[in-house]
Amino acid sequence: MPELDRLKEQIAYLKLWQGMMVVTDISVVGWLASAADGTRLVLVALAVITVALVTTGIVIVHRHIERRIDQIGRL
Repeated sequence: MPELDRLKEQIAYLKLWQGMMVVTDISVVGWLASAADGTRLVLVALAVITVALVTTGIVIVHRHIERRIDQIGRL
Protein backbone atom coordinates (compact mmCIF):
# COMPACT_ATOMS: atom_id res chain seq x y z
CA MET A 1 0.00 0.00 0.00
CA PRO A 2 2.80 2.53 0.64
CA GLU A 3 3.93 2.06 -2.98
CA LEU A 4 0.45 2.96 -4.22
CA ASP A 5 0.35 6.08 -2.04
CA ARG A 6 3.81 7.11 -3.22
CA LEU A 7 2.82 6.77 -6.87
CA LYS A 8 -0.38 8.73 -6.31
CA GLU A 9 1.58 11.54 -4.67
CA GLN A 10 4.05 11.58 -7.53
CA ILE A 11 1.19 11.85 -10.02
CA ALA A 12 -0.38 14.70 -8.04
CA TYR A 13 2.95 16.55 -7.93
CA LEU A 14 3.56 16.03 -11.66
CA LYS A 15 0.03 17.24 -12.45
CA LEU A 16 0.72 20.40 -10.44
CA TRP A 17 3.83 21.15 -12.50
CA GLN A 18 2.07 20.23 -15.72
CA GLY A 19 -0.72 22.66 -14.89
CA MET A 20 1.74 25.46 -14.20
CA MET A 21 3.49 24.78 -17.50
CA VAL A 22 0.17 24.82 -19.39
CA VAL A 23 -0.75 28.18 -17.86
CA THR A 24 2.69 29.56 -18.72
CA ASP A 25 2.44 28.24 -22.27
CA ILE A 26 -1.00 29.77 -22.80
CA SER A 27 0.15 33.08 -21.33
CA VAL A 28 3.20 33.35 -23.57
CA VAL A 29 1.19 32.38 -26.66
CA GLY A 30 -1.39 35.02 -25.72
CA TRP A 31 1.33 37.61 -25.30
CA LEU A 32 2.76 36.65 -28.68
CA ALA A 33 -0.63 37.02 -30.32
CA SER A 34 -1.29 40.42 -28.81
CA ALA A 35 2.12 42.08 -28.74
CA ALA A 36 4.20 40.49 -31.49
CA ASP A 37 3.67 43.32 -33.99
CA GLY A 38 5.06 46.12 -31.84
CA THR A 39 7.78 44.17 -30.05
CA ARG A 40 11.44 43.77 -30.81
CA LEU A 41 12.37 40.69 -32.81
CA VAL A 42 14.61 39.41 -30.02
CA LEU A 43 11.69 39.26 -27.57
CA VAL A 44 9.48 37.51 -30.11
CA ALA A 45 12.22 34.97 -30.80
CA LEU A 46 12.70 34.34 -27.07
CA ALA A 47 8.96 33.92 -26.62
CA VAL A 48 8.79 31.40 -29.47
CA ILE A 49 11.71 29.46 -27.98
CA THR A 50 10.01 29.55 -24.58
CA VAL A 51 6.77 28.20 -26.04
CA ALA A 52 8.68 25.38 -27.74
CA LEU A 53 10.56 24.46 -24.56
CA VAL A 54 7.53 24.66 -22.27
CA THR A 55 5.42 22.63 -24.70
CA THR A 56 8.17 19.99 -24.81
CA GLY A 57 8.21 19.99 -21.02
CA ILE A 58 4.44 19.45 -20.94
CA VAL A 59 4.80 16.41 -23.18
CA ILE A 60 7.63 15.00 -21.06
CA VAL A 61 5.69 15.46 -17.82
CA HIS A 62 2.64 13.87 -19.45
CA ARG A 63 4.71 10.80 -20.33
CA HIS A 64 5.95 10.58 -16.74
CA ILE A 65 2.36 10.72 -15.51
CA GLU A 66 1.38 7.94 -17.93
CA ARG A 67 4.24 5.77 -16.67
CA ARG A 68 3.15 6.27 -13.06
CA ILE A 69 -0.44 5.36 -13.99
CA ASP A 70 0.85 2.20 -15.69
CA GLN A 71 2.82 1.35 -12.55
CA ILE A 72 -0.35 1.72 -10.48
CA GLY A 73 -2.13 -0.61 -12.90
CA ARG A 74 0.52 -3.28 -12.37
CA LEU A 75 0.16 -3.21 -8.57
